[in-house]
Amino acid sequence: YIIFFLSCSYSMQEMFSVVSDVKNYQHFVPYVKKSHVHTERSNGFKADLIVGFPPLHEVYTSNVTLQSPTLVTSECTDGRLFDYLLNEWRFSPGLKDIPQSCVLDFKVTFQFKSLLHSNIANLFFDLICDQMEQAFVTEVRKRYGDASIKSHILSSKRS
Repeated sequence: YIIFFLSCSYSMQEMFSVVSDVKNYQHFVPYVKKSHVHTERSNGFKADLIVGFPPLHEVYTSNVTLQSPTLVTSECTDGRLFDYLLNEWRFSPGLKDIPQSCVLDFKVTFQFKSLLHSNIANLFFDLICDQMEQAFVTEVRKRYGDASIKSHILSSKRS
């Protein structure tokens, strides 16, 4: 699993809107080749994602639960690629004197079914996490403009 805390110079609602926009992940999230949202309900939806990099591409379905503007969870429900996969994005207020700020607490827990996928992920895990983090910050900047302060990682843990 991995956990990181990021101080963001965007509001909780702005970060929530980017993270919960799964239908557009294919346009800004690295390694997501296609994202399709379906089976919508009042507190979330299911989404099919095609992820990977040549020559590996895999499809999986996630059950996404939303609690605006504080929480986005995504759990793999089909088990073809992962034994389990759980992503949790928590947003809390940031600096008291900067209303356009929040703290992002991101946790991902996963285990691949395939030893090949697991070995590849371990080789590139830190790089992939850095790219993913940067993709969300870049997208929120594109949608809401430049930040008033620089975002930075408060802490990070990998096990």
